[in-house]
Amino acid sequence: MKRIFILIALTAISTLTFSQSDKKATTILNDLSAKTKSYKTIRIDFAYTMENKKEKINEKFTGTLLSKGDKYKLTVAGQDVICDGKTMWTYMKDANEVNINDVNADDDSFTPTKLLTNYTKDYKAKFIEEKGNEQVLELYPLAKGKSFTKVKLTIDKALKQAKEFMIFDRSGSIFKYTVNKFIADQAMDDKTFTFNKASHPGVEVIDMR
Repeated sequence: MKRIFILIALTAISTLTFSQSDKKATTILNDLSAKTKSYKTIRIDFAYTMENKKEKINEKFTGTLLSKGDKYKLTVAGQDVICDGKTMWTYMKDANEVNINDVNADDDSFTPTKLLTNYTKDYKAKFIEEKGNEQVLELYPLAKGKSFTKVKLTIDKALKQAKEFMIFDRSGSIFKYTVNKFIADQAMDDKTFTFNKASHPGVEVIDMR
């Protein structure tokens, strides 16, 4: 599983305008963006499935994402991925090991800010349908070489919140994320977004900076 998919799925809700997008899709996404950017913090509890029929793979688990500006903490599949906007810690609970990396603006890691800027020029959005209180869009990458072909996004029309993402990988995998709980403006201490070595006795630190 690639962390890129999780962060696309759960932070792509912070979008602006999309190149070559149809008018209705653009309006929906602009409304979604404005609502999302009005929140100081976001907590998302989600369910994840990954299916690849050819490879006979079917994975399922749940996770939580805490987000505050460029800071985030992702807890999923036995790992904590923690970022304060400059440094990223990936803590593997079973191994009691943490990897430390710089957040590099030129690498392939995705932060809320990078998604905010990249989505404005790199994707085309298309309105698909409206079912009751749900609006369905599809997002297509404009640049060649992306590892996925499209993202299918379901939005709660009344709340202007993302409900579900489906990411279609070129290898035939389908990554599906369902938002089970969305909490905005919950108080979050900045300490949440740094790794505290003292709280993990005996942890092996691998500093890759």
